[in-house]
Amino acid sequence: MPTELPRDELFLVFARVDGMLLSEETVEHAVELLAQAAKRTVPRAIGAGVSLISSAGSRVSAGSTDRVVREADDLQYATGEGPCLSAWASRMIVNVNDVESDRRWPNWSAAVVGLPVRSVLSTPLQHKETIVGAMKVYSAAEHAFTLESARLLTMFAGPAAALLAHVQAKDLPVKLSESISNAMGQRDMINIAKGVVMDQHGFDRNAATRHLIQVARAECVTMGETAQRIIAAGWRQGGNRS
Repeated sequence: MPTELPRDELFLVFARVDGMLLSEETVEHAVELLAQAAKRTVPRAIGAGVSLISSAGSRVSAGSTDRVVREADDLQYATGEGPCLSAWASRMIVNVNDVESDRRWPNWSAAVVGLPVRSVLSTPLQHKETIVGAMKVYSAAEHAFTLESARLLTMFAGPAAALLAHVQAKDLPVKLSESISNAMGQRDMINIAKGVVMDQHGFDRNAATRHLIQVARAECVTMGETAQRIIAAGWRQGGNRS
């Protein structure tokens, strides 16, 4: 028998979100509430997140339940591929039964090896004709999400998209401006670091991306921190050669 979406959960979350917006709390806090509720709503989910798109098309993870979600999302932005981005582009729900055997996003799948992520379910946040982002849940188990999981996430994402579309039109560009700026700056820094690695090692772009990911994971730091260090080291080497 299909599981009914907890009505009390929806009412509570949206009442809290509405109160936060009226009191001018950050949009990030609002979408974090939505992510936490999605995690509680979809069985077998170990984490959830809500990603938003600015009017300029910049991507930024605006709300997540934990570090694993943030890292898995960041790796999508770094590699330029993944289930969340595909949900945005296709305007369709994307289900990944096994990250390790799925061949749709080879760079992202290779990058998340080591994270407790085996299944992903992502749905676009669409209000009328506007895509404001995507909502996703992650699981550590293979084949974790079913058609019922998709129904629950889609039912939850519908009102969430309507709320966030309204917020995006008025407040989001301002309230996320710093986050988006930081995300774009990090992306640019990662691209520069890829160029340094390609020059130093003769790698192509995909190999350079994998190298950055491996170094970051080995040193237990973010991709941005690894890129910053590689750029600094490359600058020093260039200065020593001159």
